[in-house]
Amino acid sequence: MNQHITRRRFLGAAALALPALSTGAALAQDAREALGPKEGKPGRGPHPLQALMQQHPAALRTELRGVHPRVFTTAAGLAEMRQRATGSHRAAWQKALAGLVAMREEPAPAPAQKRRAQNTVGIGIVGAALAYRIEGDQRYLDAAKRYMEAAVSYPVWGYTFSKPDVDLAAGHLLYGLGTGYDLLFDVLTEEERKRYRDKLQRQGRLLAAHFAPRPGKTFSYSQNHCFIPIAGLAIAAYAVWDEVPEAAGWAAQARAIFGRVLDVASPDGYFYEGVEYWIFSMPWIIHALDAFAHAAGDDLYDHPALRNAHLYMAHSLTPNGQDIFDFGDAFEGPLTRSRHGDEAARTHPDGKLHSNYNLLYRLAARHRNRDAQGVADWMASLGHVCAEDFWTLAWYDTKLPATPIAALPPHHHFDDLGTVYWRSDWTDQATAFAFRAGPPEGHHAATLLDKLPDWHLSMGHSHPDAGSFILYGGGTYLTGPMGYAGVPRSNLSNTLLIDGQGQANEGHGHDAFDSYPYARLDTIRLTTVKLTASGAEIVADLAGAYRPELGVEKLERTFQFAGDTWTTTDRLRARKPVVLTAQVHGDTTIAQSDRRRYTVAGKPATLAVDVAAAAKAIVEPGIVTAAGPPGNVDKGPRQERGTVLRISLPAAREATLVTTMKVARA
Repeated sequence: MNQHITRRRFLGAAALALPALSTGAALAQDAREALGPKEGKPGRGPHPLQALMQQHPAALRTELRGVHPRVFTTAAGLAEMRQRATGSHRAAWQKALAGLVAMREEPAPAPAQKRRAQNTVGIGIVGAALAYRIEGDQRYLDAAKRYMEAAVSYPVWGYTFSKPDVDLAAGHLLYGLGTGYDLLFDVLTEEERKRYRDKLQRQGRLLAAHFAPRPGKTFSYSQNHCFIPIAGLAIAAYAVWDEVPEAAGWAAQARAIFGRVLDVASPDGYFYEGVEYWIFSMPWIIHALDAFAHAAGDDLYDHPALRNAHLYMAHSLTPNGQDIFDFGDAFEGPLTRSRHGDEAARTHPDGKLHSNYNLLYRLAARHRNRDAQGVADWMASLGHVCAEDFWTLAWYDTKLPATPIAALPPHHHFDDLGTVYWRSDWTDQATAFAFRAGPPEGHHAATLLDKLPDWHLSMGHSHPDAGSFILYGGGTYLTGPMGYAGVPRSNLSNTLLIDGQGQANEGHGHDAFDSYPYARLDTIRLTTVKLTASGAEIVADLAGAYRPELGVEKLERTFQFAGDTWTTTDRLRARKPVVLTAQVHGDTTIAQSDRRRYTVAGKPATLAVDVAAAAKAIVEPGIVTAAGPPGNVDKGPRQERGTVLRISLPAAREATLVTTMKVARA
């Protein structure tokens, strides 16, 4: 999703005249980022994915061969959707039609190297094609073809300088052109079919070759750069199954990889890359699973990660309904919350959160989950935005009763990821907080790593933030992290520093956990979680988050909320004298208002922070290395985002630091 563009002159020929991509160049780029596949030392015997491909070939259902459409629906399914469009789903469908990107703007011309330009084309094709099949209006068909022709015209699917033809844009365009080809097959000319099919065949071959299993090769199954392209490959495979001989192999390959994607998904429903990446990534899991279920009769939906996804999204929203508890790479911290910066128009169009809430309608319908239906209804009532509103026509089951959001418990412990959310109620005036202390991909990952030698971790979107908290009260976001970072560090979150240093292997690139033993990360855990209607007590063991050379033997943070006050009590024991530092971030200014009190500015409320008498407090700018271009995400510019209060005790082998925080009116 972090697809920043550097200016580079593009030299290229017509799309279908280009030679095949040098996979060596793509793999070299991929190795630097550890995204998607990664070559390793050749092992013995077949790759585990090859066995899965044989076990689950995900063949196209016999009755769908020679039939179009077939990937997500059939002619009968379209007839049912037409009835919905004029009846039970009329309002939702009219909203979707009004928002079709293909009817509002022209597709980006080749080579389309602007950030996300090709992604938009993929989504635009599907929206216009479905609109034509429902409405029968020539304008939608014309728009779909314009976008399909644009997709064919791109010599490279994706960026010419970063994983060309095998990354996120390739996934989007395989999905878009494949779905468009399937939905519009009977109204396309033979020449159009051949042109679109040839492009799908070329791009599918490149992507399948890049992700082909070989002995020693590993895959970042839980990372979006792995499963988004593969979702597109699966959809394209079923679209051209009868006409492209290798399509059956693509489907089996995609099914094997998605089996692993679900194997490694956290069972508690928490998405380790953060809320922004749930919004960006979950559509591709849904699209792939829908294709497998409908086209192959291979339903993979029965998984706890999917059954619990609504809990993650419900609790991740702050009481105002438009901001989030932004752990990990999620938006731009103070810039997003103030609706400033280049990204605000994308993340909050017209001030409303782009949350893709209609995905929860699909999960609710599949699992007959009234709670998920209620969360989706609540998010819709908040005016949230979806990238693919048009799929609500198929996903939303109006006959499924919805649990009112007020009936959902207002606190939740995601025990695998070690993250707790609490709020006083579900109104916009609630007091709320979140606290996390767990390994970046959850405790379950520690039990799987030895069992899945074909899986490599890629945790750059997780931050070294164990023991951190986010507070909301008095109608405002009070304190939390600084947002998406090219180089994630602990000094960007409300967690602890040891001698000014943070957790894991921070500071050496985008993945702070690269080469840090996961077994050590697995020792980070919540040892006590007591949640009541009036407060909370949480105790976290954080010692494993810090490199052994820092000398930490014990580091325990107790986080409490009672009355209207939050308290952190940090207890340290070390092999040598070290400086223990706690942090509280502010979106704008932090000022000393009394000898031991500091005020974190906010509107309409502020946060009063009382500092222990023995501690030294300083206020500094919040400096972030922002995200850089693809392949060099850690080479972004330095940005100032808000301020930070750092509270330190003198160097000692044993120390206890107590900090209290309270909402105050501005």
